Amino acid sequence: MTAPAGPEASGTPTAIRRRGEDSNSIEVEGLVREFKGGFRAVDGLDLHVDPGEIYGFLGPNGAGKSTTVHMLTTLLTPTGGTARVAGYDVAKEGAEVRRAIGVALQEAALDPLLNAHEHMRLQCALQGLPRSEWKARGDELIERVGLTSAAGRRVGGYSGGMRRRLDLALALVHRPRVIFLDEPTTGLDPKSRGDLWDEIARLAREEGVTIFLTTQYLEEADLLAERIGIIDHGKMVAEGTPAELKAEIGRPTVEIVPRDPDQRAALAAALRRFGEPAVSTKGAAVRLQHGAEDLPDVVRALDAEGMAIESLELHAPTLDDVFLTQTGRSLEEEVRRDSGIIEVPPELAARA
Repeated sequence: MTAPAGPEASGTPTAIRRRGEDSNSIEVEGLVREFKGGFRAVDGLDLHVDPGEIYGFLGPNGAGKSTTVHMLTTLLTPTGGTARVAGYDVAKEGAEVRRAIGVALQEAALDPLLNAHEHMRLQCALQGLPRSEWKARGDELIERVGLTSAAGRRVGGYSGGMRRRLDLALALVHRPRVIFLDEPTTGLDPKSRGDLWDEIARLAREEGVTIFLTTQYLEEADLLAERIGIIDHGKMVAEGTPAELKAEIGRPTVEIVPRDPDQRAALAAALRRFGEPAVSTKGAAVRLQHGAEDLPDVVRALDAEGMAIESLELHAPTLDDVFLTQTGRSLEEEVRRDSGIIEVPPELAARA
């Protein structure tokens, strides 16, 4: 839900207001946020998001993603550097920034005792919309996110997907030029996630809204984002279109599952001759040094060592490969660990 503009709006010069009216870009230069003890959660970050672009922002836990979003949405004051959102300085023109943006953070700020119509009326009032527009604007947005039939029910009885969709609708009440979505589809079922993806894409495509998207789903970033930035230890470590980032990795990965689970370690050792080890949850994997042309040599080497193969798969480069290369960690593995999902080793699964 978007925070209402603060009282400092009245003191903003007219020239500055006009400068931001035609802009919906995000410009960040040398952005720093330092906490007590000298810890820099964000350390000299540079990025630029074009008007109407969907920008995916990825990073490991603790990399500085949320801190960056909090600064860009004026919830935190930068320690150093500059950031302009919709043409306004986040440190000096916070009220104007808040007027121009919509925000849907990880936890939807909803009252369980209110229904969707009541939430809409409240948000319209907070955003200063004329009372005559409240009903039409609320009904329009509720219908857009597919909640018309549930709009009279208390939000406390909504599913997670319904709450996420309502939160997005509330962020759109005042027709923002820039929207910040912080992991908007975490925990949603596939249909709810797909519906939200459609609405995000429509906002950028049809209304020219700039969307800054943090996500833990690589499929989401690959599908929606025109460009992606990867942050680690507070610094930007990679940036480009999904295709450009994957092209930098270039080489495919071969993943092999041995017939005998006890041979996983020996298989991994054998594969190291052919490139860099890669993440595998089923067997062992390696990013081939010379590409697919190495595959026959790999098979011959394993045959010479008497290793029977259960399956062999050749994978084109993925965003997770990019993430692993740039940060030394697999985002998919981090998400699995944070979700409490425990991978059972094949040798234990075989005994079950």
